[in-house]
Amino acid sequence: MTFGAAVEPVRPVPAHHPRALVYRGPASSPGCPEAVADLLRGSSWNFDVAYVGPHEARDLGEEVLSHAMLYVQPGGGELRSAYRRLRRQAPAVRAFVRAGGRYLGFCLGGYLAGHSPGFDLLPGDADRYISSRGAGVTDAEDTVITVRWRGETRHVFFQDGPFFDLDPTRGRADVLAVYDNGLPAALITPYGAGAVGVVGPHPEAAPHWFADAGLRRPARAADLGRDLVDALMSA
Repeated sequence: MTFGAAVEPVRPVPAHHPRALVYRGPASSPGCPEAVADLLRGSSWNFDVAYVGPHEARDLGEEVLSHAMLYVQPGGGELRSAYRRLRRQAPAVRAFVRAGGRYLGFCLGGYLAGHSPGFDLLPGDADRYISSRGAGVTDAEDTVITVRWRGETRHVFFQDGPFFDLDPTRGRADVLAVYDNGLPAALITPYGAGAVGVVGPHPEAAPHWFADAGLRRPARAADLGRDLVDALMSA
């Protein structure tokens, strides 16, 4: 387990357009899938971004995942309700990553990467930061939280996101960011031939998220989301 890795990830720009699938449906909140899609389109990876879900042109499943390089689970509502809607797809998601795919989870997507309940993609589990010892934020309201991202103090949009309770006996994890109480807030970890990236706060937050919540947007905001994507895709 490596905390706060100082080495920047390699950032190759692919000539082709790798397919990135973003879940949009009842296990996500309005605006979250679109913010993730905007982040991916603004990255250096030339993604061909498509939405998947029960009300999209394609639903999440083994066949649609077989044509993708990246699957993204955006933010949403309550964990157990979301997993009830997605549990039938859990084996397909695990098989996709195990075979070399990438999973990226934001907030609820980070919770869903754990196992209580979830897709069981982490060497450990995900739990509520606001309930952790020494948490600087203890309620579920929209706010801006302070994290240490690659050793630098940064401010990120946050709404009841997870921390990641890692078990070194289950595998390695490269921690990109920690909360103010030292718990992992963002990390990359291998899973089979693939890799998993998860983050508790919302580095993908659109400018109107801050305005709607009456919050001041940090001067720098978009670079952390791009760093997370680069680290995952380069893993």
